[in-house]
Amino acid sequence: MEGILGLIKLRIKRGTNLIARDARSSDPYVLVAMGEQKLKTDVVKDNCNPEWNEELTLYIRDVSTPIHLTVCDKDTFTVDDEMGDADIDIKPYLHCVKMDLKDLPYGHVVKQIQPNRSNCLTEESSCIWRNGKIIQEMSLRLRNVKSGEIIVEIEWVNLPHSKGLSEVEF
Repeated sequence: MEGILGLIKLRIKRGTNLIARDARSSDPYVLVAMGEQKLKTDVVKDNCNPEWNEELTLYIRDVSTPIHLTVCDKDTFTVDDEMGDADIDIKPYLHCVKMDLKDLPYGHVVKQIQPNRSNCLTEESSCIWRNGKIIQEMSLRLRNVKSGEIIVEIEWVNLPHSKGLSEVEF
């Protein structure tokens, strides 16, 4: 596909302290949107601390487009309820990938990203060298809701015959 720089593997690990949208619990799933791409996880029944452990793959055309996550409660007879949302700014992570590092010790921290007003991080997030790749695991605070966080991880995948990040300006 024309203009694709590479892929991001997005691992949606788990949610914590999600709000109950049904009587005592929720049936949460995560909608993922980036540009025109839309993906979603499976529904976890009756759980405000769900474990998804799902991997979704997004193609990257523009490094300044954030990954938008919306946690929803699956309802049978009515429209699904939103349970909060968060954005992932991939630029700090891709900056690390672009360094094209090699042979670092397993678990080496390449960069630490601090929570601030422009990101949804609940705590410092690290870009870590693992098995020959840089991974960023993060805990994201959901917006537009009283409580809730989701734990996700991103990993870059180079595509053969694509430009990659070499010519991208940050």
